[in-house]
Order: sequence, then C-alpha cells, then structure tokens
Amino acid sequence: MSNPTSVSKAAVDPGELVRDPYGGYGRLREEGPVHRITGTDGLPAWLVTRYDDVRQALADPRLSLDKRHATPGGYRGLALPPALDANLLNMDPPDHTRIRRMVSKVFTPRRVEALRVPIRQTADRLLDALSGQDEIDLIPSYAAPLPIIVICDLLGVSQARRADFRAWTDALVAPDPARPERAREAVGHLLSFFTRLIADKRAHPADDLLSALIAVRDQEDRLDEDELMSLAFLILVAGYENTVHLIGNAVATLLAHPEQLAALRADPGLLDRAIEELARYDGPVPLAIRRFPTEDIVIGGVTVPAGETVLLSLAAAHRDPRRFPDPDRLDIGRDAGGHLALGHGIHYCLGAPLARMETGIALTALFDRFPGLSLAVPPHELRPRPSMRSRGLLALPVRPAGRRERTTAPAAAG
Repeated sequence: MSNPTSVSKAAVDPGELVRDPYGGYGRLREEGPVHRITGTDGLPAWLVTRYDDVRQALADPRLSLDKRHATPGGYRGLALPPALDANLLNMDPPDHTRIRRMVSKVFTPRRVEALRVPIRQTADRLLDALSGQDEIDLIPSYAAPLPIIVICDLLGVSQARRADFRAWTDALVAPDPARPERAREAVGHLLSFFTRLIADKRAHPADDLLSALIAVRDQEDRLDEDELMSLAFLILVAGYENTVHLIGNAVATLLAHPEQLAALRADPGLLDRAIEELARYDGPVPLAIRRFPTEDIVIGGVTVPAGETVLLSLAAAHRDPRRFPDPDRLDIGRDAGGHLALGHGIHYCLGAPLARMETGIALTALFDRFPGLSLAVPPHELRPRPSMRSRGLLALPVRPAGRRERTTAPAAAG
C-alpha cells in the first residue's frame, strides 16, 4: 500500500483533457490507478482512473458529496448560492435518501413513458424546420432544443423563458474563461428565475412535475425551500445539459463510424445496445462530481486522507481495457452494460430512463428523416466545448443529402 507522499504528481494539461479526454486520462490510467493532480483552479485533488476503482468509489459511502467534509482550502467544485446548492449532488444519506424518495413518488416510470409520443412529435417538428437546408448545425437546431423543450414541458416552464434558461445554463456549465462574470450573472438570473417559477406554480398548480413536487413538499413539509428550489434547478440543468451532449455526441460518433450507423439502420433492434455503447464510448460526463473521504481511505492501493478531494475519471474508466476489450473501438453490438455514464450506486441518475428514451427517439427520427446524413467537416475538426466537467460539441455541422417525409402519426421509438 502506498502512502500519499510516495505518489507522483501527475502533469495534467487541461487543454488536452478537453480536446482528447480519452487520450489524456488514458495515459494517466496506464501510468497508475490514482494520481495527485492540480485542478484547473490551482487546488490539489486525487484523480482515480481505472474502471474497478472508479466503480467501487462511486458506491463507497465513505466518499461524501457533502462539502462540509472537505478540507479547508481544497478543491470544492462549482460554487452556488445556498438556494441552489442544497441538491442531491451535494448530499449524503439520510437527506439524500429522503429527497430522492420524494422525487421518485412523482417522477414515475408512467410519467416518463407518457412523454414518448410528445418527444417524437417534438423531434419531428424540429426536423421539419430543417427541410431544404444544404448544411445544418445540429446542436442549436436539434440536439439542444429537443431536451430543453422536453424538460421544460415536464417541469412546466413557459415557452417564453426557454431561450433565457438555455443561455444561463450554458454560461454556468461551460464558462468562458475570458468572461468569468457571465457565470456569476447566470447564477443570479437562475436564482431569480426559480424563485418566481416556484411561486407561480404554488399559486397556480398544473399537471407538471414541479407542481407535483411542490404539492408533496407542502403536504408533508419534508423539503425546506432551499431544497425545493435546488431540486428544481438540478432537474432542469441536468435534464438539459447531459442529454444535449448525449444526443450530440451520439450523432457525431455514428456519422464518424458509417459502418456502425449502417449496422444500426440494418437492424433497428440494436438501438438499445447502441445507446449504451455510445454512452460508454463518448459520454457527456468525463469526471464524476467531486467527493470527500470522511476518513482516510485506500483507493487503488493509495491512501487518500480524509477531507481531500477525489475526482473519478469516467472517461478513463470507459476506455479501460481491463473492463472493456478493445475499448477505443466503437461496437454497437457490444454489451456495454456496467458503463458509468449515468452513475452508479445511490447517486445513479434519476433521469436515466428519460435520457435513454430521448436519445433513442432523437437518433431514430433524425436518421429516418435524413438517411443520407453526413458530417460537413472531418471528425477531427469538430470542436468540443471548453469544459472539463462536461463533454459536448460547440457545433455539429452536417449535410442532409436528401430527406424522407415523416408520417402523420409518429411511431414509438427508443
């Protein structure tokens, strides 16, 4: 067993990890299972890179998400005001258990399944608007608006506020290093937005998820106001951001691997497996949210002291040949079960069924409508968003090269 002083300090180039997280994190993975690194904010952290260690750490109750367990002066992640910070990504049991159970009462499989036809109808409307164009950027025209419409409909956000919400979320989750004030401004806008939204839903409840959460909270009085607002914030942001990147990355990956796209088109029954493999191959989250040991803990033979920051590299774990043979090869027929793109353990993503459904429908509708779709630039020229915490594209230029008319009654997909 190693002790902290015997662990070499790994050289981490943030630019490399944005451009090529699989190469950058993969190099560290093969050098060792755990590394002492300096984060982008100049603060130290421990980086875990191998699949077995990452998976075990995701479910280890000694690795807390509660920032109160952090060593003073260490890396703590995104800073939010208390009214947005009291969410499931910063909580441990029993508070995490209490709130997750409450959400599960209203965010049911039936509510998710009821969205299937509306999602396909929304996808078709978005594709209708792209008809006749020689070149399309699929991020602002399809991959981004589809999830924002779905999650805003789910929570009951008016159409007039969706463009603002998208701009604020983008500024927060992928801040411009040259304009750091935009992220702070976005936090203020989001706080005001959710304050007004909750007040409106409390005064005028409707058949939406947020109204249902408010009703549960007000009847049982088991959520304080910060927890309620933070929960709405988390559902809206996570339901939008991660699904945008999951869809965008999936489309780009399939277009860069035409033989895999052809196999999927030849056998639509491969769709479920394809979604899991696409999430493994180029998922939306390279790093799990930071964790803090509540006691000295051994990870990969390395002792990590209590309170220090632990970062779990999903990008490295998903390309670990010890778990996934020939991991740098896309294979939509692969059994990619066990990938960690949607979490593991008690923090497994509550919205995973919705994200899978949206992605399946988005892919099916897109490739049905534009069977000759191709990238407008070589794959290596696609530009990632400047973020280490999310993996997505700034733009996805494509050429439709012919289209099919949609039917009036969209078929179920995904």
